[in-house]
Amino acid sequence: MEKIQHILAAFSFLAAALFASFVNLDFVQAQESDPTDRPPIELRKLILAHYMPWYQAKPFSPNWGWHWTMNKFNPDATVEGGTPERRALASHYYPLIGPYDSSDPVVLECQLLQMKLAGIDGVIVDWYGLTDLFDYAMLHRSTQQLVQQVERLGMRFAICYEDSTVPALTKAGRLKEGQRVDHVTREIAWLEKHWFAKKSYVHLDGKPVLLSFGQGGLSDPEWTACLKQTRQPIAYFSEHNKRTSAMGAFDWPIPKEALAGVERFEGKAKAWPVSIAVAFPRFVDIYAEANVHESWGRIEDQQGEMFRATLQRAFKGNAKLIQIATWNDWGEGTVIEPSREFGYRDLEAIQELRKSRLGSKFNIQAADLRLPAELLKLRRSDRTGQQSERLGRIAELLAKGQLDEARDLLRRVPEN
Repeated sequence: MEKIQHILAAFSFLAAALFASFVNLDFVQAQESDPTDRPPIELRKLILAHYMPWYQAKPFSPNWGWHWTMNKFNPDATVEGGTPERRALASHYYPLIGPYDSSDPVVLECQLLQMKLAGIDGVIVDWYGLTDLFDYAMLHRSTQQLVQQVERLGMRFAICYEDSTVPALTKAGRLKEGQRVDHVTREIAWLEKHWFAKKSYVHLDGKPVLLSFGQGGLSDPEWTACLKQTRQPIAYFSEHNKRTSAMGAFDWPIPKEALAGVERFEGKAKAWPVSIAVAFPRFVDIYAEANVHESWGRIEDQQGEMFRATLQRAFKGNAKLIQIATWNDWGEGTVIEPSREFGYRDLEAIQELRKSRLGSKFNIQAADLRLPAELLKLRRSDRTGQQSERLGRIAELLAKGQLDEARDLLRRVPEN
């Protein structure tokens, strides 16, 4: 049974990667019947946006979460002189849909549809495991909501495990030093049982992809010991440098290095079987202003040139997967999620890249990126749920690329 699951998962990954994220069945069939008309090799790469599931917001939740406040900002207050009205958030930038809750299914629907219309295949979710220390349990519940929407809308997902939870649990007395490997092994076993086998989970050469963030959790020998105990081979990636048990590493923006850090990673990655490239728009954190700690440094946006440059490099390189860092880390300002400051510019850059390789086969227009936010506005105004079925149908049409029908239905839904 496990072998069959592996074969199905591998086939699912290769099909999705080869034909990109937003191509309809007619296009896929045309590619299979006409080998000379297949897209270039770089389209076999998957574009995945790193997603932070850690936001809590009123009125969906009873309180504003730390990542909107950082114990310094009060989202119930407005910024003086802000036009239109702007809540005080722990960010230099402001979400176009306003501050949101990561467990809100209508928000997740909007975000995933925006990604899909841009040509993004799915998400890599920042996951803190199963324990209830700090906000870890809330993060897990939000991730579960996200996975449900991913499956519903035909997207892909993978997990980036924050093993920095291990020393935090040890310090809190929840874990003994000798239990570190067993703890992570149990958490990965949960992933194997609940998420790795899903058709929507990203696989590489038949193996589920798993990332770990940073170097402050398990040591290299501990990760080796942990992965020896898994029920199936795992396509494990460590950050920046390849650990002994890893297939390769994934890149991440280094604020004080910018493109120099990317170049160094590209050089190291040549010696590895596989790697995950990074594309990022900027790095402008709020930590100093929030009195959390000193700023990590700054990567300038350069009017969108930084994102376009890193995205182009990622596509030209040998990496099979591209991670966008990030969809929504508002505290560090690395967002490509639509904002008041940048609008849909970074999503349009991804669209342009898809079009440059697919031509007329990718016919999603920049204006279409606005449709999910229109749907979200109607969702939020439908307080009685009377339009729920019709709005669900619009989401389904957007996910399938049937945009003319979706636009027509959107126009005919009355606002409450």
